[in-house]
Amino acid sequence: CRCLMLLSLSLWPASSLLSSSCQLQEPFSLNGMYKQGDIVLGGLFETHYTSIFPKSFFTSKPQQPICQGFDIQGFRHSQTMLFAVDEINRSDSLLPNVTLGYRLHDNCASLGVAFRAAFSLASGKEEKFDQAASCRGTPVVGIVGDSSSTNTIAISSVFGLFKMPMVSYFATCSCLSDRQRFPSFFRTIPSDAFQVRAMLQILKRFGWTWFGLLISDDDYGLNAARSFQSELAQSGEGCLDYLEVLPWGNDLGELQRIVDIMKKSTSRVVIVFAHENHMFNLMGEVVRQNVTGLQWMASEAWSTSIVPQTPSYMPFLAGTLGIAIRRGEIPGLRDFLLTIRPNNKTLSSKDNNFVQQFWEATFQCRFPPSPPKWIDEGGKLCTGQENLATAETEFLEVSNLRPEYNVYKAVYAMANALHDMLRCVPGRGPFVGQTCASLQRLEPWQLVYYLDRINFTTPFGDQVSFDENGDALPIYDVMNWLWLPDGSTVVQNVGVVKETAATGGETTLKEDIIYWNFVPKKPPRSVCSESCPPGTRMARRKNEPDCCFDCIPCSDGEINNRTECLSCPEDFWSSPQRDVCVPKMIEFLSYNDPLGISLTTASLIGTLNCAIVLGIFIHHRTTPVVRANNSELSFLILLSLKLCFLCALLFIGQPRLWTCQLRHAAFGISFVLCVSCILVKTMVVLAVFKASKPAGGNSLKWFGAVQQRGTVVFLTLIQAAICTTWLVSSSPAPNRNTQYHNDRIVVECVVGSRVGFGVLLGYIGLLAILSFLLAFLARNLPDNFNEAKFITFSMLVFCAVWIAFIPAYINSPGKSADAVEVFAILASSFGLLGALFGPKCFIILLRPERNTKKAIMGRGVPKE
Repeated sequence: CRCLMLLSLSLWPASSLLSSSCQLQEPFSLNGMYKQGDIVLGGLFETHYTSIFPKSFFTSKPQQPICQGFDIQGFRHSQTMLFAVDEINRSDSLLPNVTLGYRLHDNCASLGVAFRAAFSLASGKEEKFDQAASCRGTPVVGIVGDSSSTNTIAISSVFGLFKMPMVSYFATCSCLSDRQRFPSFFRTIPSDAFQVRAMLQILKRFGWTWFGLLISDDDYGLNAARSFQSELAQSGEGCLDYLEVLPWGNDLGELQRIVDIMKKSTSRVVIVFAHENHMFNLMGEVVRQNVTGLQWMASEAWSTSIVPQTPSYMPFLAGTLGIAIRRGEIPGLRDFLLTIRPNNKTLSSKDNNFVQQFWEATFQCRFPPSPPKWIDEGGKLCTGQENLATAETEFLEVSNLRPEYNVYKAVYAMANALHDMLRCVPGRGPFVGQTCASLQRLEPWQLVYYLDRINFTTPFGDQVSFDENGDALPIYDVMNWLWLPDGSTVVQNVGVVKETAATGGETTLKEDIIYWNFVPKKPPRSVCSESCPPGTRMARRKNEPDCCFDCIPCSDGEINNRTECLSCPEDFWSSPQRDVCVPKMIEFLSYNDPLGISLTTASLIGTLNCAIVLGIFIHHRTTPVVRANNSELSFLILLSLKLCFLCALLFIGQPRLWTCQLRHAAFGISFVLCVSCILVKTMVVLAVFKASKPAGGNSLKWFGAVQQRGTVVFLTLIQAAICTTWLVSSSPAPNRNTQYHNDRIVVECVVGSRVGFGVLLGYIGLLAILSFLLAFLARNLPDNFNEAKFITFSMLVFCAVWIAFIPAYINSPGKSADAVEVFAILASSFGLLGALFGPKCFIILLRPERNTKKAIMGRGVPKE
């Protein structure tokens, strides 16, 4: 393994291509720290903000890059690793009798420098290497770092080929979870995939569906944007108003363009996946254009950084919500940091110069030999005896340990993996032939096996293990920038976002302590379009995101479910607000509505009138008017009319099977009984008149009482047979009709067989027409037989009513058809009652002097 690594580090054969030894052409100039041990851990940290690569003109040997701007936080990260190593070395339970060493390098915030430093750690710095020697073992067994996703992707893609383990404490790119590309990569910080999901949970919590996204122009920002867009597409719970890439430098033209977009946007939430220097440059332009009223959301890269917390920026950034690395506590770290002091060892070698650079940056001094003119320009020399405890530096601020806590966990992950490996029992090992790894012949890939399986708990109580992709358990703190009245800023913890296999995403927020930089002190609204009110649906706007829509009212019979209008089931209808389906109103000719009450009243009045007339006739049954022309038929007509009035009630009320079957049968039989009696009466009138003539003496013998009753019964039985056949073959039944009205269900009786119903009506009509014709022929008979005139008039009314009934019935849907039929029954019944019995009642009650045999025969009473 090491031979291959050395070849990649610009090694070249010392004498010829066939030589068995390799010689380093030129060593890299790298800042760092080191300490020997039985096992050495490597580390990559950003202790300088930037690096300058001198221009190369290809006429001379290129110069080494220059690192500038000492990063106090990055140095504290590196010292946290040293503290963890020292703590492990002092432990009796973890790696007993084994001393850990370390070799740290500075990446100078540059991919080129980080790549050189990583290969220096993996291959060592020996100027000469003998390829004939054993090609086993490496200078370091694993590397803690790098802090940059871009650097980590480049380094780990090569290290993965040789299974060299890397445990990053700050590289969050979700692409690093690809086990095919990065088989030996681990991290103690959650990936950006979870960070994106955590942000979406917060956005959902406050109802923000319309936001802008700003990203850095590197793997960190670009992969975060991809994850964000992918998660949004899957969840459908928000839309991006704009997506802009922040420039690396202070490109005023590009920054102005981006801020102009933010200023014109309708979204009030801005999410930034970038670094603190990006935010510092961006906020300068935001302040210049005075873009207020925005709710900022910070990624973990700058959510706790003090760089953007400039007093002039806080009127704009106050209230920022951010995702931060899980805070932890490391007891004893501050005391360890206070022990750091430069000595001869740290001042004599550039490979061990971290402490020197830190000291010079903290106390603004230089160790001899000082740069030219340093003393002349008033600079002071460092003595190494300066008091670090009294220095004004953030280096000793350990109350908010976040990346440091991840460094601490990364070192302990390495140590626990080594500890598990060294506890292996020979003959029961996990490798080929059940062998174990040995300290003397340790291979990096063997450590990868044990890193995959670690599971321990930190003193702070957090569990540390890696999933199948090498990712740590996902958990973040939610931070809020509190702007105090004195102008200072406090970044307060307001919640936790975590994700487990059992419960999925879980967000806990203390909303009552969140500082909102708005009036009133409440979360802002950030939506492209407000939710559609009840009864409307969303109509997407052309060429705009899904969150932008217009609200269009739902049609009748539809309700909305926030996105579209849905038709109600057949028996339901939309409420007036069109937000819920309600049962359709049931409509039928009811006893409770005015029309039903009117028809019921008329039916009862008709029945009562029949009863009164019947009572009058019974009381005066011996008088000539009642006895004339077969009083038995008159009583039978009154009884049938009474049944006709009562059968009208069967058409009122909610239709049931028995009422549907009975109503038409009762109606048909009652009217046939009535009309057949009238027909027989008419025939008797003609027979009597004919018998009164000299040649007609035998006419009445065919129309005696028995024949009259038999004729009525026979004619009625024909109708009964028609009704029975109809009911048996195709019976009328209730039906819930939804075709007449959309919002109502009309309960009606369908006739079943239209032919049966037609025959029933046709038979009644036939008898009525026959009675009318016979009565019409007898209309000019002598006055003593003038009942034929009343029959003619009654049949004329009857026929007129039922002729008018047919078109009205056909064109009247629902309960109107029942009302028309009831009206026809009542009208024809009243017509028959009035025409047949009105004149007789008039004589009986008001002209009793005419109720004599002489008057009936036309003698003794003058004709009026």
